[in-house]
Amino acid sequence: MKNLQARDIQIKQHFPDKISAIHGTGHLLAENGYTELDYIEEMIKRDQLTSTYIGNLVAIPHGTDDSQPLIKASGIVITQVPEGVDFDGNLVKVIIGIAGIGEEHLELLSTIAIVCSDLANVEAIVQAETPEAIIEIFKENGDDHE
Repeated sequence: MKNLQARDIQIKQHFPDKISAIHGTGHLLAENGYTELDYIEEMIKRDQLTSTYIGNLVAIPHGTDDSQPLIKASGIVITQVPEGVDFDGNLVKVIIGIAGIGEEHLELLSTIAIVCSDLANVEAIVQAETPEAIIEIFKENGDDHE
């Protein structure tokens, strides 16, 4: 995936619940310059409207349509939660926070869907020991094969 860097990935994280997990992931989006801090609340609102769990142990929290002004740059962050966290009765071990300007979020979602539709890729992300190993999984299996 283009521009995915080690600083965009948190490994071996632990959260008591999905709100904490969304906060942790959203904070990394803001810290890395993709969003304003207020975007985190929009991510929580979006998950309350419709669960951001997409299957295969993956959730993709992102903001509501009204949150576009809070996005500074398109990008994703990945939070690995090896022990998992409950998202509305679903076990989530990979949380991918998304910030997309305009239609750029569609490209981000496409790559995420390609990589995470294969449970073997998700399991490899969960077991990865370094951010670089996760980046390699996206490079090898994403749609741009950089």
